[in-house]
Amino acid sequence: MELFEAIILSVLAASTPLLIAATGELVTERAGVLNLGVEGMMIVGAACGFGGALLTGSTTVGAICGIAAGTALSLVFALMTLGLAVNQVATGLALTILGIGLSGLIGAGFVGERITPAPQLYIPGLTDIPVLGRILFGEDGFVYASLLMVVGVWLFLYRTRSGLIIRAVGDNHVSAHALGYPVLKIRLGAVMFGGACAGLAGAYLPLAYTPFFVPGMTAGRGWIALALVVFSSWRPGRLVIGAYLFGAVTILQLHAQGWGVGIPSQFMSALPYLATVIVLVLISRARAGGSTAPAALGTVFVPDR
Repeated sequence: MELFEAIILSVLAASTPLLIAATGELVTERAGVLNLGVEGMMIVGAACGFGGALLTGSTTVGAICGIAAGTALSLVFALMTLGLAVNQVATGLALTILGIGLSGLIGAGFVGERITPAPQLYIPGLTDIPVLGRILFGEDGFVYASLLMVVGVWLFLYRTRSGLIIRAVGDNHVSAHALGYPVLKIRLGAVMFGGACAGLAGAYLPLAYTPFFVPGMTAGRGWIALALVVFSSWRPGRLVIGAYLFGAVTILQLHAQGWGVGIPSQFMSALPYLATVIVLVLISRARAGGSTAPAALGTVFVPDR
């Protein structure tokens, strides 16, 4: 039971940054913008988040710094794609390359430093319950915030007028513009929200997952978050299933190596990304008759008046 509890706690921790980043990207894509720069925003958020926490001694300040860093990079993306109507795919890839280089520059002085990780919730009586106590009432604030974020995004997209407008912009920006909605402003807000979530997801890694910063510590999690949005069919509720599924694959491959399973360690390390590719292929085949993606996803919009 202790091993089971340890595995579940590890899965929750590994899934949280995926869930946070994917939730932000889902809102961005629902508005019709495809931002492939999630990985770059995450790694810059990790560097700035760790730096903020190290210099101030506050996990909250570190999280705010990560959010600010991700938002700042998203504004660069918005300037190019919304302001100058540059291709979104090319801009997102360039943003990832920029973020990786920028994070190395920002975090160069932080390598080797350690901080106190984010505190975990403790409720006397409840947290002490065997197995379920620590799983339900013993996590750090990021885990609970990620789940609340998913619920909030679901309510916003499907239970508010503003959410309906965002979905309308993502499905047909020309009609939304004709009805008088400010398409570019709506997309700017969605891109900034996605950037803030990516920055927070990146900051979670050094603030709670591992209490130190190393270059490239996101290790492709931004790309997995992008795949999760497709896996979930652009629906917030399914993000939770997808994030915990991929988090479980990541953790189980580590435990498999520890158990001495006779499989090359290189293959086990590649397993989460291999699972991502397989899932995307299966989903693409299942949707041969029609796509559930926003109809205007990735399409540049230039207002005619």
